[in-house]
Amino acid sequence: MTSILILNGPNLNLLGTRQPDVYGKETLSDIEKLCKNKALKISIDVDFRQSNHEGILIDWIHASKDAFDGLIINAGAYTHTSIAIMDAIASVEIPTIELHLSDIKKRETFRHVSYIEFVAFDAIMGHGAAGYPMAIDRMVDHLNA
Repeated sequence: MTSILILNGPNLNLLGTRQPDVYGKETLSDIEKLCKNKALKISIDVDFRQSNHEGILIDWIHASKDAFDGLIINAGAYTHTSIAIMDAIASVEIPTIELHLSDIKKRETFRHVSYIEFVAFDAIMGHGAAGYPMAIDRMVDHLNA
């Protein structure tokens, strides 16, 4: 069975209360339910995780190499700063989608830089919580191509 790891970075645990005008009113738990329901509907496995700690995210990425078919990552602010996360993704060599609730290319200029885009085959941004099931569909299509 296809298995996808969905990682969420710093501050995403505050969704629903953190700048809802930018990130939406859905909580991370709401988004996890969306992902689990989508996975059930299309008969795949998803593992949904969040950490505010860069090293933990890197450890999870390293462990994904032989455990998952694909990686979807919303690295939060680490998108713009973490060469280490980029290198970890490159090292495991599994298909990766970069995901953001907001469109980072239409926000502050410092958010326009993404290290993740160098190692992801696709990016989904600006669709709010709906971007997560979209990313799952895109990953499954990629894996089945």
